[in-house]
Amino acid sequence: MKISFNWLKDYLNIEESPEKVAEWLTDCGLEVEGLEKTESIKGSLKGVVIGEVLTCEKHPDADRLSLTTVDIGTEVVPVVCGAPNVARGQKVVVATVGSTLHTHSGESFEIKKAKIRGQVSEGMICAEDELGISDNHDGIMVLDTDAKPGTPAADFFKVETDYCIEIGLTPNRIDAASHLGVARDLAAVISHLQPGKNVRVQKPDISHFKIDDTSSPIEIIIEDPEACPRYAGLCISGVTVQESPDWLKNRLKIIGLKPINNLVDITNFVLHETGQPLHAFDYDKVTGKKVIVKKSPKDTPFVTLDEEEIKLTGNDLMICNTEEPMCMGGILGGIDSGVTGNTRNIFLESAYFNPATIRRSSKHHAINTDASFRFERGADPQMTIFALKRAALLIKEIAGGKISSEVLDEYPAPVSPWQIDFRYETADRLIGKVIARDVIKNILTSLEIVIKRETEEALLLEIPPFKVDVTRQADVVEEILRIYGYNNVEVPERLHSSIVSTPRPDKERIQNIASDMLSSRGFAEIMNNSLTKASYYNNDLFDEKSIVRILNPLSQDLGVMRQTLFFGGMETLAWNQNRRVHDLKIFEFGNIYIREAEKEKPRPDKLPGYREQRVLDIFMSGQLQPESWNQPQRPVTLFDLKAEAMHLLKRMNIAMEDASLKEIHSEGFLETGLRYTMNGKVLFEVGEVARKFCKSFDIKQDVFYATINWELVLKLLDRKPIVFSEIPRFPEVRRDLALLLAKDVRFEDIDALARRTERKLLRNVRLFDIYTDEKMGSDVKSYAVSFTLQDETKTLTDKEIDGVMGKITATLQKELNAVVR
Repeated sequence: MKISFNWLKDYLNIEESPEKVAEWLTDCGLEVEGLEKTESIKGSLKGVVIGEVLTCEKHPDADRLSLTTVDIGTEVVPVVCGAPNVARGQKVVVATVGSTLHTHSGESFEIKKAKIRGQVSEGMICAEDELGISDNHDGIMVLDTDAKPGTPAADFFKVETDYCIEIGLTPNRIDAASHLGVARDLAAVISHLQPGKNVRVQKPDISHFKIDDTSSPIEIIIEDPEACPRYAGLCISGVTVQESPDWLKNRLKIIGLKPINNLVDITNFVLHETGQPLHAFDYDKVTGKKVIVKKSPKDTPFVTLDEEEIKLTGNDLMICNTEEPMCMGGILGGIDSGVTGNTRNIFLESAYFNPATIRRSSKHHAINTDASFRFERGADPQMTIFALKRAALLIKEIAGGKISSEVLDEYPAPVSPWQIDFRYETADRLIGKVIARDVIKNILTSLEIVIKRETEEALLLEIPPFKVDVTRQADVVEEILRIYGYNNVEVPERLHSSIVSTPRPDKERIQNIASDMLSSRGFAEIMNNSLTKASYYNNDLFDEKSIVRILNPLSQDLGVMRQTLFFGGMETLAWNQNRRVHDLKIFEFGNIYIREAEKEKPRPDKLPGYREQRVLDIFMSGQLQPESWNQPQRPVTLFDLKAEAMHLLKRMNIAMEDASLKEIHSEGFLETGLRYTMNGKVLFEVGEVARKFCKSFDIKQDVFYATINWELVLKLLDRKPIVFSEIPRFPEVRRDLALLLAKDVRFEDIDALARRTERKLLRNVRLFDIYTDEKMGSDVKSYAVSFTLQDETKTLTDKEIDGVMGKITATLQKELNAVVR
C-alpha cells in the first residue's frame, strides 16, 4: 500500500522528516518497505525557465529550422528551434545549458551548447512531451502569461515534491488501509513520544454539506441485508465530466493511480483518504430509478467495466436496477452503468458489505480491486456517510452540479461497537513489564478506543468497528505495545525455561541429513505451495471424496490441498525448461493431505476425518552431467534415479534386501517403473513419467520420478542396528556364471536365491552383462553374474569355493531352470 507524505500532512501537523516518520510507522506495526522521493514532473524542471522570444528568423542552411534569440532573464541566448509554431514575442519554456530533460516517453537527455548546421544554440525551446508534462508534440509550448523571463518553470507549473511511503500492510490491519488510518496511528505514536503536543487527526470538514433540492428521486431496496448490512447514496445533477485539477491528479499519481476523469478520480481519492470505497452510477441509466441490492440467479451473464463477460454464481451480491445488474457489489462496476464523458447526473454509492460475501465472489471470479481489498477484510461501517458527504462536496467543487436528493441510508441492523473487559494484570503478564496505567489509557484513547468504565484493576473498553482485529484482551495488549514500542520492553536479566525431551527419531535432523546428502550429489531442493489446482485431481487417479477442498480459496489455482508433490515438481521442471534450463535434478520434502472416509478411524494426533503424510519426491531430467571435453554426455535413465534413491535409503540404514520388488507398467504417473514394499506398505516407487503428463505440462524431454514414503522411512530407521567391523584380513574370491534363463526371470530372483543358499560366505552378487539373440530363442536371455565370496577367519580353498558355487548353481537350476553356459 502506498501513502503520500504530503497527503498525510493534510491531517497531521508533522514537523519530522519522512525518514523519521517511516521509522515510527515501522515501529508501530506498519512496516515501511520503501521510501521514494517523487515529483509531479520528473526532475522538477531543474534548469528550465520561462523565456521570451525576441527575434525569429529562418535558418540559412535548413528550411525547417529557425534562428531565435531568447531572453531567459539573466541573459539573451541564441537558440536553434525546429518547431513550426515558434514566433517573435512568444513566452516559452526554455531548457538552459546543463539541464536534464525527462520526456513523457521515459527518455532523459542533457542540454548542451552545440552548433546546428553551423549556428550556435545555447538551449532548447521545449514542447510539452519534452518537459514530461503530457504526450503532446504538436509544437513548442506557448504560454499565455505575464510571467517574467527567468522565472523558474518549477514555480510556474507548481511542481510538487513528495515522498511515497510504501507500507507492507498485514491482512489484519485494514484499519490502516487509508491516509486517515495511517495518520491515526502516527498521531498516537507522536502523542506517546511527545506528550506535550497532544496531536490529533484533523479530518476533512463536511459541516457545510447541504441538500440543494430533491429533483432526482431514487429508492434503495436491500433484499439481502446479511450480505449488505448498510447501503447509502445520494444524487448529484448537472455535473461536468472533465480532466481533474492538477492537485488531485498529483495526489493519485504519487500513490500509483492513473487519473481518469474528475468524478472517477474523486471516488478514488476519497477511497484512499478514508478507506471507504465509493461508486458513481450514471443516474440516467438507472432503470426504474430503483437501486436493488440482491443476489442474481446463477449463470446470469454480466459484462464488467473491463468488458469481460462472466457468469454469476448465484452467491454474487449485485447492485441492480429494475431490469438488470449494474455492478458487482463491492468489487467492480458494469460496462453500461459507469460514468462516461456524456454523464450529467450521477447516483453516488457508499456501502458496507459482508466481508465473506465479497471475498468469495472476488476469489471465484479472480477479480481483485482496491474496493474488494478493503471490503473483504472489513471496511468501517461508520465511515459510510462521512465518505459519501466528503465525495459529494468534492464533486460540487470540482465537477459542478447540485445535490439533488436526500441522503438515503438503508441500515436495518446497525453494527455496534463491541466491549472488552481489559485487566491490567493481563497486560503485565503478556508484556513482561508493568506499564504506567496513565500511559496505557492515553494510548488507548489516542487510538479512538473508548474507556467506558475503569477501576484500579481493569478497564471496560468500547472497540470501534474499524478495529476488526481487536476482539480480545490479547489484541488490546498488542495495540498498546504497537504504540508503546516493542523496543522499549527490556529483556529480563533471568530467563525461565523448562526441559523438553526431543522425541526419537529427531525428524528434522533426519530430514536435514537427507537434504544435505541429496544437495551434495547435485540436487536442488524446491518448496511448493500446499494449495494447488483442483483440475489436477479431476481424473481416475484420485478419489473425489478424499480431496481436501478450501471453502474460500484465494484463487481457482489454490482450491484444494495437494495429495501428491508430483504436480508441483512438474510445474518446477516446466518453468525451468521454458527458461532453457534442461538438465535438472530436484527434490522436495512436503506433506500431502487426504480426507479419510467416515468409516476410517482418524489418527489421534490429527484432525478427525483428515490425514497428513510426509513424503519425499525426487525428479531427474535431461543430461546426467554437464558437457565436458573429457567425458561424453548421456541422458538420465530410470536406473540413475533408482541408484540415487537406493543410495539415500542405504544412508538411512534401511535394509533394502528385505524389501519386495514389483515392476509396474502404466500405473499412476509412471509409464514404467519399480515399486518397493516393506511389511505390505509401499516404501518407494521410481520410474519414467508417462508422456501424457509431460505433454500436459509442455515438457518435451523424458522425466524420471521417485516418491518415497518418508513416514515409513522414519519407522524403519532403527530396525537394523549399524555394526562396525574391522577390515577383513583375508582376500575375497570372485566367480562368474553365464546363465541361460527365461525372459521373465529377474536379477532380484537370482540374488535372493543365492543369498538364501549361502548365508555365511557370500558377500555380493552383481549382474554385469545381459545378452539376447534370436538364435537363442525369443523367450530366453543370458545373464552374466558375479559372486563374491569371503571368509573372515581364513583364506578360502578351491575345494570350499567349488562347493559353494556348486550349491548355488544347483539351486538356480532347480528353482529357475537356469542353464549354465
